[in-house]
Amino acid sequence: MKQLENISDEIINVVKQLEEILIHLDINKVSSKTNTQNRTIKQIVGHLCDSASNNTHRIIHLQYQKSPLVFPDYANLGVNDIWIDIQDYNNYDWEDLIALCKYTNIHIANVIKKIDKSKLQNKWISALETEYSLEEIIIDYLKHFRIHFNEILKLVKD
Repeated sequence: MKQLENISDEIINVVKQLEEILIHLDINKVSSKTNTQNRTIKQIVGHLCDSASNNTHRIIHLQYQKSPLVFPDYANLGVNDIWIDIQDYNNYDWEDLIALCKYTNIHIANVIKKIDKSKLQNKWISALETEYSLEEIIIDYLKHFRIHFNEILKLVKD
């Protein structure tokens, strides 16, 4: 359980670091420079919002629904770019997008901090029919966030 509290605290720390970087970026750079997935910084930040939202729902459902749970899986089906396009993150107000990213991730960190530890081995079945425990999902969330954090850092430095 202590590991989950550490993950929650680390999510908040990384989000604060990211916010400090994002608020100082040139608005033209955030909507034009792209990574290897052809995503701009704004689109990566939007994806982090989507990830926080989707994982918050998954974490909550895994605590009260029957395990194993089949729940929509936007990432493994390759539709996360559709989410980015539909929400038009590249034209989203930059300050609002930074705030959305900050607060959706603070929220998931708080959800993780309050997790029912008796549910940590409840399973979610992905679209690829792979089973993941609630605990694995939580641990993976921070890893996923850091991957995109580092992508943003690389784009900022280039």
